Amino acid sequence: MWNRLMALLKKEFIQMWRDKMLLFILIWSFTVSPFVASNGMSMEISHHPYVVYDQSQSPSSRELLSRFQEPYFRLLDVVYSNREVVEYLDSGKASMAIIIPPDFERKISSDSPATFQVISDGTISLSATVAVMYVAQISGNYTLDLIEQRGFGTITRQSIPYINTDSRIEYNPNRTNAWFSGLVDFISKITMVSLLLTAAAVVREKEYGTIEQLMVTPARSFEIFLSKIIPNIFLIVPLSVVGLVGIMKGFYGLPLAGNMFLFYLVLVLYIFVMSSLGIQIALLAKNLPQAIMMMMFLLMPMIFLSGTFTPTEAMQPWMRWTGMLIPMHYFVDFTFDVLLKGNSLHYVWPSILGLVVLGAALFVSSSIIFYRQFSK
Repeated sequence: MWNRLMALLKKEFIQMWRDKMLLFILIWSFTVSPFVASNGMSMEISHHPYVVYDQSQSPSSRELLSRFQEPYFRLLDVVYSNREVVEYLDSGKASMAIIIPPDFERKISSDSPATFQVISDGTISLSATVAVMYVAQISGNYTLDLIEQRGFGTITRQSIPYINTDSRIEYNPNRTNAWFSGLVDFISKITMVSLLLTAAAVVREKEYGTIEQLMVTPARSFEIFLSKIIPNIFLIVPLSVVGLVGIMKGFYGLPLAGNMFLFYLVLVLYIFVMSSLGIQIALLAKNLPQAIMMMMFLLMPMIFLSGTFTPTEAMQPWMRWTGMLIPMHYFVDFTFDVLLKGNSLHYVWPSILGLVVLGAALFVSSSIIFYRQFSK
């Protein structure tokens, strides 16, 4: 068995080494991609461009506008008509417009409710929502400052009844977005590369007609499968060390709080599971473009149903149950639990068990499909 397997592995490594495009994709996925994702994906606003139409031109309006400062907001221009506001928003140059009415100062001076208008570009809904939340917070603080300055008898900020919320952020106290976005990209690239490498290797054998030649050799079906999966492990694991330790920890200070031996052990299991799925995709596809289309058709639902961006508890029941059939769901939970929370095997064994069960099911089903296609 070992002699046959070693011969098959030698052939696979030679073919991979000759495929320069696949090697480029591998290196890019674990070096440049996590760096770009950590810098490019943010759940906060930064230098949010806005314009001001101040019809009041009063000390009160200037005081309010002075609170919209960098690095959160960036003033593009002061305009003097509604037409200019519309032009900035329609052209996409500004993402928000603040319009202060002419009676703003008079209402504040007379202790009447004063309002101002904020128009936000909602085409990018996340940043628009966050920007409106920031505006509400700035407006609330400005109101409290006015109450304290005016006095209103014995009323001060300290004497106003309020509920004090003492929040404590665990596992990511500085709320560093690079940790989350980098890890999400890291998991996505492992999933994509594991599928792509295996599917490409099997489809290439089908297109060249060499898979029939393999079937008449003494090699058994599971040995052929292992020869397609093991090279993925030897390539992806070292590159994942570069991406995780070199990029994520080196550049962004990802804590890597848990047992790294346990993490890489389960990483090998996850590569095996996704490679088994890649083999199944390749067996069902007729050529490489079709295999890539099938892979992309599966990859996006896997990412969204795995709980990467939305907790599974917030999903519809049928989506939650579907997510439990996705290997990425278990690996996402395992990765965040080990790398950020530092959890031990006592807490993560359900995720490992899920990967074992799904990996066995995918490997067996791939073997059955392979046997039915090429044993005739």
